[in-house]
Amino acid sequence: MTTIDQQTRRRMARTGLIALDETLACPGYTLYAPMFGPGTVYLLDLQGREVHRWELPHPPGLYSYLLPDGHLFYLGKLRDETWDRFPLWHRFKGGVLLEGDWDGKVVWEYHDPDHHHDARRTPSGGAIYLAIERVPREVAARVRGGVPGSAKNGMWADVIVEIDAAGNRVWEWHAYEHLDVDRDVITFNDPRDEWSHANTVAPLPGDRVLASFRNISTVGIIDKRTGAFTWKLGYDVLAQQHDPSLLPSGNILIFDNGAHRRDEAMPASRVIEVEPASSNIVWEYRDDPPYNFFSPYISGARRLPNGNTLITEGNFGRMFQVTPDSQVVWEYINPYFPPDADGVSTNAVFRATHYRAEDIPALR
Repeated sequence: MTTIDQQTRRRMARTGLIALDETLACPGYTLYAPMFGPGTVYLLDLQGREVHRWELPHPPGLYSYLLPDGHLFYLGKLRDETWDRFPLWHRFKGGVLLEGDWDGKVVWEYHDPDHHHDARRTPSGGAIYLAIERVPREVAARVRGGVPGSAKNGMWADVIVEIDAAGNRVWEWHAYEHLDVDRDVITFNDPRDEWSHANTVAPLPGDRVLASFRNISTVGIIDKRTGAFTWKLGYDVLAQQHDPSLLPSGNILIFDNGAHRRDEAMPASRVIEVEPASSNIVWEYRDDPPYNFFSPYISGARRLPNGNTLITEGNFGRMFQVTPDSQVVWEYINPYFPPDADGVSTNAVFRATHYRAEDIPALR
């Protein structure tokens, strides 16, 4: 173990369950996969005890979640011919979407070497997922921002792909055709290998899609029929955000990572609830002091049935519940430190999800 590894472990000496207020925490189960683990997915109860695990045939690419029938929808990482496409690609690439039963038996599988970050199962038995493609050279030359001269192998941007149960493509959306070269500017210190760098795709009612684009600090809702944005929230509010989700109220919950925020010098993360009609923030969670809560990459937030919010401070493997008035009432730190794609020990978690007992058929 290197000195740096030892320092990391000392900083994270408290692992597992470190806080619980059973009177205020939302009961149920938390599902997560160590981001650089071999393919193990853990289901924890409120006391932080492992009640089930899955062993999947691929490392995470980058997470999983439970379907209504109790099966696991899992995104896996394949080391294939695209591995060195550009310097950061191997850290977040996927390559395989699969559905496994309670025992981990694979019952559906689909491969795409261009897949990355996120995918969601669709009612048709197919999926909608994120992929990438090269940006035409003439478009890439007009894209603003990023580190000059850093795109050694061209520029890439996102494609949102929908497939049916047989794996046939039934819909596609190409980011470079709909982003604005003047307004959708790459963060100043990010490489120009990628224009958009999507990290979330979520189908919405009304034939719409919610997507998050980290490199341009933008969350948007896309009309599938026209491909146009019907709503966008950008760098005036966000800073390299992750995991937007639509709430029953119609508001959108977002983990706002806070690296290189436009109007704040000190990096700090926050979770915000935004009213789309006005783009106003109607609820916010921050720590005090703010820098106590900060994950520059990955991470997520999900609203729970009792009104609490489950937050994943991803870079540090920290998952915790906060009440509407920002009390931390459940906290768990991933105790597993596998090596990442570059050989560095890390307990990072891309995002975690919460389930009630009635949501999991095997535990009813």
